[in-house]
Amino acid sequence: MALNRVDARGRSCPEPVVLTRKALEQSPGGVEVILDNATSRDNVKRFAESRSYKVVVKNDGEDFVLAITK
Repeated sequence: MALNRVDARGRSCPEPVVLTRKALEQSPGGVEVILDNATSRDNVKRFAESRSYKVVVKNDGEDFVLAITK
């Protein structure tokens, strides 16, 4: 099953967290989030985990890809 994708590169917090929250409301089973900075990565990861999601972080060049699933 492919996860819906949120591309939050080039956006500063709290926008990546807000985009992730909205995506999870539409796809509660999980989403994939692409980020380009460590602060956003940490904030989105913390947000998802606070709502009982599992988060797997992978590096993709200079970007971070977070697989967020239940």
